[in-house]
Amino acid sequence: MKKKMMIQASCRKGLQVCFLLMMVGKLQGRITAPERLVAPVEKPFTLTCSVTRERGESLRQVRWLDVQNQTLLSYQPGNRDSVSGQQHVELATSPKDTSAITIRRVGFRDEGCYTCIFDMHPSGSKQGQTCLTVTAHISADSNKTAVSGKMASLSCSYALPEKVQQITWKHTSAEGASSEVASFAKRSDPMIEPPYQGRVWLSASLSDSQLTIQPVAVQDEGCYTCLYNTHSEGLKSSTVCLSTYVLPKPQVSYKTTAPGVIEANCTSLSRPPAEIVWNVERDNRTMGPPVTTHLPQGDGTTLVISTLTVRSGLLKDVSVKCLVHHKGLESPIAVSMNTKIGTALTILISVTTVAALLVMSLCFCLWKCFLRKEAD
Repeated sequence: MKKKMMIQASCRKGLQVCFLLMMVGKLQGRITAPERLVAPVEKPFTLTCSVTRERGESLRQVRWLDVQNQTLLSYQPGNRDSVSGQQHVELATSPKDTSAITIRRVGFRDEGCYTCIFDMHPSGSKQGQTCLTVTAHISADSNKTAVSGKMASLSCSYALPEKVQQITWKHTSAEGASSEVASFAKRSDPMIEPPYQGRVWLSASLSDSQLTIQPVAVQDEGCYTCLYNTHSEGLKSSTVCLSTYVLPKPQVSYKTTAPGVIEANCTSLSRPPAEIVWNVERDNRTMGPPVTTHLPQGDGTTLVISTLTVRSGLLKDVSVKCLVHHKGLESPIAVSMNTKIGTALTILISVTTVAALLVMSLCFCLWKCFLRKEAD
C-alpha cells in the first residue's frame, strides 16, 4: 500500500515538472505590455512593450500600429536613422528588448488600442497590445464674491468635450437646500430652470461652461456644482462657492438729548455687517466710547447703528466723521456731520446782507436821479 502511494506521489511530481517545462516553453518569445493605461489629456505619454527572445533569435524590426491599425512608428533596433513614423510620436529611450514610444501631446483621438510588433528571426513576428484611455480633470473658478444687483460669472472647463453628453449646474444654499439651475446637452439649447429664468444664462459649450447671474440677489449665495456627464467615465464634477455682498450706504444724524449734550448716530445696512468707527478732528472730547448695535434683517442684511455722545461745544470747533469699513469696499466710506457749518453760515449770511443793502442803496440813488431829470 505504501509502495503504491509512493508511486502515485512520484507521478504527480513528474506531471508538475512536465507542466512547468511546458509553461517555460510557452513563455519564451512572449510579448509583455500593459493591458490598459490611463493618460492625462494634453500631456506627453509613453507606451512600452517588451519581448522575451528564444535561443538563437534576433530582433530585426519593431513596428507600432495606432488605433486605426495604421503604422504609427517603425525602426530597426540600434539604428536611429531607420526611425520613421507620424509627427506626433517619437522613439523614447528604453532597455534592451523593450520598445517605448512617446505621444507628444495626448488628445481624444489618441484613445484606443495600440499594437506593438516585434519582427524576429527566424521565428517571425510576435505582437502585443495595450489600450489607452484619455482622461481629464475639471478645472473651476476659485471662490467668488459678487455685489448684490451686479453680475456674477462662474466657470468650469473640461478638456474632453467629445466625451461629454450633458452639463448640469446645481446650487446648494448655506442651509443645505439643493436645486438644479441650468443644463446643456448635445444638439439642444441651454435649459434654465423656472425659478432662475430671466436672470440666469448658460453658455452653449460642452467644454468651457459659464453660468452668468444678473442681477445677483442675496439668495444666490452658496456653492455651485458643475456636473459633466461623460459616456465613458460617468459623472465628473467641480464646485465653486459664491459670496454675495450688499454694500453699505451710511447715514449720519444727531439730536440734542440734554442741555449741552448731542447724540450722534451713524447707521449702515449691509451684508456682511459693516464696521463703524468715529473720527473726531484734532480732539477726542467725547462722553465715553461709542455704542454699537447689530439688528439682523429678514433679507440677510444687518443694520449696524453706532451711537456717539459728545458735548455740543465740540461741534463748533472740530469735524466729526463716521467711517464705515466693509469687505466689499476698497476704502472706507467717510460721512461728515458738517459741524463747522455754523461759523461758515454766519459769515455767508453777513456778506449776503451787506451786499443786498449796497444793491438797494444803489438802486435808490439811481431812482432819485431819474426823478430829478424828469422834474427838470
